[in-house]
Amino acid sequence: MSDPLGPLDRRRAGVLLHVTSLPPSGEPGDQGEPGDQGDHGDLGEQAHRFVDFLAAAGCSVWQVLPLVPADEESGSPYQALSAMAGHPGLIHRDPQTCRWLDDPSTLDAAQQAELASWCAEHAAWLEPYVEFTALRGLHGGEPWTSWPAPLRDRDPQAVREALVPLAAEVQRLRVEQWVFAVQWARLRAHASSRGVLVFGDLPIFVSFDSADVWASRELFELGADGRPTTVTGCPPDYFAADGQRWNNPHYDWAAMAADGFAWWRRRISRQRELFDLVRIDHFRGFEAAWHVPVDAPTARDGWWAPGPGPDILSALVAAAGPGTLVAEDLGVITPEVDELRTRFDLPGMKVLQFAFDGSPDNPYLPQFHGERSVVYTGTHDNDTTMGWWHSLDEPTRDAVRRLLLDPDEAMPWALIRLALASTARLAVVPAQDLLGLGSESRMNTPGTDEGNWGWRAPAGAFDAPLAARVRALVAEADRLV
Repeated sequence: MSDPLGPLDRRRAGVLLHVTSLPPSGEPGDQGEPGDQGDHGDLGEQAHRFVDFLAAAGCSVWQVLPLVPADEESGSPYQALSAMAGHPGLIHRDPQTCRWLDDPSTLDAAQQAELASWCAEHAAWLEPYVEFTALRGLHGGEPWTSWPAPLRDRDPQAVREALVPLAAEVQRLRVEQWVFAVQWARLRAHASSRGVLVFGDLPIFVSFDSADVWASRELFELGADGRPTTVTGCPPDYFAADGQRWNNPHYDWAAMAADGFAWWRRRISRQRELFDLVRIDHFRGFEAAWHVPVDAPTARDGWWAPGPGPDILSALVAAAGPGTLVAEDLGVITPEVDELRTRFDLPGMKVLQFAFDGSPDNPYLPQFHGERSVVYTGTHDNDTTMGWWHSLDEPTRDAVRRLLLDPDEAMPWALIRLALASTARLAVVPAQDLLGLGSESRMNTPGTDEGNWGWRAPAGAFDAPLAARVRALVAEADRLV
């Protein structure tokens, strides 16, 4: 196989764990101030220690979920206030960082210069984000469509005047994003020094109540009042009997094509600034997207509308660089979607939990993986392997055992071993599977609004004995780098 240069030029193993799922600051042995970070992980010492665990375990890829400012109500990283900003809640708030955020004047001259340079470099997404966030706070968190018309429509003079009394808050928001960038760069550098690549996730659609839509209404299919004419989702599938209604606005692809997909090129370049590899969530939306009427009760009553296909993929691959994009191609995938993915040599995804429906040509069966793919025991949208295994009837369990390398090996290690043995260049295991956890620890249940995104790893879970056990399996599968 002729490979473009890129991270998947060799066999690798990785772990899927979102940053929020790390133990919070203040856990035993952490260097942060006790209790200063709430109940989730951050970019501080625990994240650096997880990188060390990965290196010790022979895993050269850390896959995370989107690092964007998550929706406040659901906590979903797939509904964000900005597609390009960093999540302020992930900042490790050590005493020095808190001083910077509380009073930016405490930055020294070199730091002030670095801040100014960084803000200028990222102004295209940063300024809309800080304006939107400050104005949203001014209006009590209400959606931008409910703001006074001049601010809703981003009239330049009205926005300038409204932000005059918010100048300190606007600057604090800039500093906050810079601090996120500094801490993330420090973590990336540590990962690189330990031979660990970071694998990010790019949701194809953006949230309606976001800086992206507010600042660039002309790039989305919206009515005169700014509201979507149709919303995103997917038809009924094995995840949801009524389909899924995601409620994002659809892109106006013709408007985006007019400037060579400049917004998308900025977005993918931003992702590559953050990550070594980027997964495009719902890749099939570039070929065709499911349009749901805004007043439809479920996603059943929708239709497929064509996307820009090769035109946008040409722009994205050129901006991202060869071998750095992965297509999330799960669900019902048409030949046209497959052709688009293979045309641009993007690896697809293989999930072992989907392989055992009894069909001999199921594409998730190990014999159909192929090198140009990424294999998972399950993803953040699946049950854990232990939860999945306990849900199976005995005939299905027998079908699974017939494919295992050791039919007598206990779960979840039997499925982990099968994933690592795959021909796929990259094998990724959710952290919950490494820890042998059940359904109570799954990250997300698609189509539901409650109980998602809240799983946290126990303090001390990623220890030396676990690293040694994983490393032995990674070595056996010829995935040590």
